[in-house]
Amino acid sequence: MAELTHWPWREWAQRTPFAVALNSDGRSWCWKYLHQQISALAAGFIQQGVAEGRGVVLRSKNSLDALLAYLALIQIGARLLPLNPQLPLSLCSELLPRLDIDFILDFGDLPLALPLPRLRLRHDYRTQEQNWRPQRLATLTLTSGSSGMPKAAAHSVAAHIASAQGVLGLIPFMPADRWLLSLPLFHVSGQGIIWRWLTAGAQLRVEEDLPLAEALQGCTHASLVPTQLWRLLNQQQLPASLQDVLLGGAQIPLALTEQAERAGVRCWCGYGMTETASTVTAKRADASDTVGQPLPQREVQLVDNEILIRAESLAAGYWSQGQLTPLVDAEGWFHTRDRGEWQGDELSIAGRIDNLFFSGGEGIQPEDIERVLAMHPQISRAFVLPIDDVEFGQRPVALVEFSAAVQFEALSHWLGDKLARFQLPVRYFHLPKDLAQGGIKISRQQLKQWLETQGI
Repeated sequence: MAELTHWPWREWAQRTPFAVALNSDGRSWCWKYLHQQISALAAGFIQQGVAEGRGVVLRSKNSLDALLAYLALIQIGARLLPLNPQLPLSLCSELLPRLDIDFILDFGDLPLALPLPRLRLRHDYRTQEQNWRPQRLATLTLTSGSSGMPKAAAHSVAAHIASAQGVLGLIPFMPADRWLLSLPLFHVSGQGIIWRWLTAGAQLRVEEDLPLAEALQGCTHASLVPTQLWRLLNQQQLPASLQDVLLGGAQIPLALTEQAERAGVRCWCGYGMTETASTVTAKRADASDTVGQPLPQREVQLVDNEILIRAESLAAGYWSQGQLTPLVDAEGWFHTRDRGEWQGDELSIAGRIDNLFFSGGEGIQPEDIERVLAMHPQISRAFVLPIDDVEFGQRPVALVEFSAAVQFEALSHWLGDKLARFQLPVRYFHLPKDLAQGGIKISRQQLKQWLETQGI
């Protein structure tokens, strides 16, 4: 991979100006036209007061306009916060003042009622190219906030590109290939797709309202959660063009990847997080529950079973009140709070240290139970949480999403010889549909709050 010396869209506009860069709504854009549109938008934002270092919220689901605005604002040097339009006003009102936001570009169905200057999409073709400074802060990406107020991980363009280069060293993605922007911009995995596309000089497809099966037509690559791949396979809607799928967001059943591979799709799995600009380790999915070896420009070590990471893709810190709080120790290691172990030269994820609880004196790691539940042929997703118990202190309960009807009694019987007695869930619930839709990651805190509404 050649080193980039300009903004990627400008680089490819010079190298391969008329090659296809982008496909959306039945139209294809070449790199030259894409570069022109991004620069014109950037000039329009500058006219509205946006400048290097200013904080801008981009509140949107995926769309062509949102993508172009994302790239134009980064070219200016704004500190860009892609924001989930479903986040409640109360959370935004508390969070955004801490992040020094100066403007909002709002594509939400219901505009966010906050006293911030509103940006509009304006084109000014009397453009002046902004300096290529890949080390300056570019994006703020919110962590899941599973234990309270989300943090904003601040990444540079260089960190995003380092993340992309590592993945592209494993998964082939050529200029004629096309990756669907299937994950949201406000999630680090959605941004990971964008930077792989830009680094490879390949093609991206962006669709706003099409069903997944239609949006995937003509795409060779996709990032999906297991539930999405299950549905495509079970409904026989897997496009013939699809060659590679990067899976994430949950335990990945072997039966799923075997079925996909028989259909001609290479499945890849890995491990990463917001702070690392997506993927840290990865491999071709197989019968092992490991998540592969560290990708190039990443180091992984275990200290007291905790996973520590040192990588060029790491965030510069957490942004708050105009300052960066470092996220690494004195030697540059990020302490993930994830438990892991080595199986040969591959990493295995045991679960979050923070998720561990005790039942009758026995330590229970919820992810151990979830991993077994994911082996059931009719289970798409499963989450295990503790509930208080007078006798045992805490007991496990399971929230489960099914791909076909299953009786809880039959599921409990199926688990009987696969888990220790103290690990068996004492109750089962259907995964709430309102929490399971529209995202790639479900907050355990949200599930805990939902359980409390059920009187549990």
